[in-house]
Amino acid sequence: MNTFDFTAACIIPTGVGASIGGFAGDASPYINLLSKVCPIITNPNSINAAVFSGINDNIFYVEGLAIDLFFKGELALRPSKYNKIGVLFDKAISEKVLNVHINTINAVKSTYGMNITGYKITKEAVGVEFFVSESGISTGKLNNPDSLIETARELIDAGAEAIAAVCFFEIPENDEQYSLKGGVDPVGGVEAVISHILTEKFKIPVAHAPAFVESELIIGGNIVDKRVAAEYITPTFLPCILKGLYNAPKLITKDKFADCDITVDSVKALIMPYDCLGGLPVFAALQKNIPVIAVQDNKTVLDITPETLGIEDKIIIVRNYQEAAGLLLAMKNGIWF
Repeated sequence: MNTFDFTAACIIPTGVGASIGGFAGDASPYINLLSKVCPIITNPNSINAAVFSGINDNIFYVEGLAIDLFFKGELALRPSKYNKIGVLFDKAISEKVLNVHINTINAVKSTYGMNITGYKITKEAVGVEFFVSESGISTGKLNNPDSLIETARELIDAGAEAIAAVCFFEIPENDEQYSLKGGVDPVGGVEAVISHILTEKFKIPVAHAPAFVESELIIGGNIVDKRVAAEYITPTFLPCILKGLYNAPKLITKDKFADCDITVDSVKALIMPYDCLGGLPVFAALQKNIPVIAVQDNKTVLDITPETLGIEDKIIIVRNYQEAAGLLLAMKNGIWF
């Protein structure tokens, strides 16, 4: 029997203003609680927290597009340890900020003994643009995605098994909406675009951390919303993604599935914010008769609820993640049907 035959997924989509998990590692306590019941598949931004990380040995750190492909049955997850990580830097990053990140790589290698194969800088600026749409969702685009892909390929050819991408971002306008008022993370959506591009191309673990103009502008001197505090005490967000990628599962294409791999058939529940049920994993889970648990306390800027979708009878509604953990435990022990 596969050790991971009872696995669950807890997804908190990026850039939709989730009141839990839409900030900097603020969903970590809840995902850690769920992981005490069984292994949990989650997306990086649910547990990334700049220089901190909510990852533990029972959490599978899987990029968002890879989660979609996993639920479609096109990818499996192969548990892995000590991945060789290559770091990709955007040419647009200034020398001063780049040096902070290189020092960070060396500090992480010295402290955790991580196998970071090296870093490469794109030949041209990636050209990141981001904004919050009229619907309130964070989104954006890259003006030069080919430069990103080319540099990632060089890192993989040099032996990297996972890619940590660091692209240059301008300081967000109206950042106080996020840092002080708990609004939508303005850069989260385009960060997902970056990681999606590399995941689709190479089918390896990928995560992204932004680099801004000068560290003083990021660290600042204001007291911010406690859910974003991790991002306002450091000039680099790189440590959390290195920690996640180091033991991230390998992505296995369907033609290479093995008995040891975790497939969608191993997933016994999918946990989502209550008003954010429009993604591919939800519909794939319903099609495969995987219970979908909607957490009422986690609110987003969306309104994709069981009621608006007309699937009230197919969704299990709970108030909070504590109730979700209890339900998951009941499922695991065979006392909930």
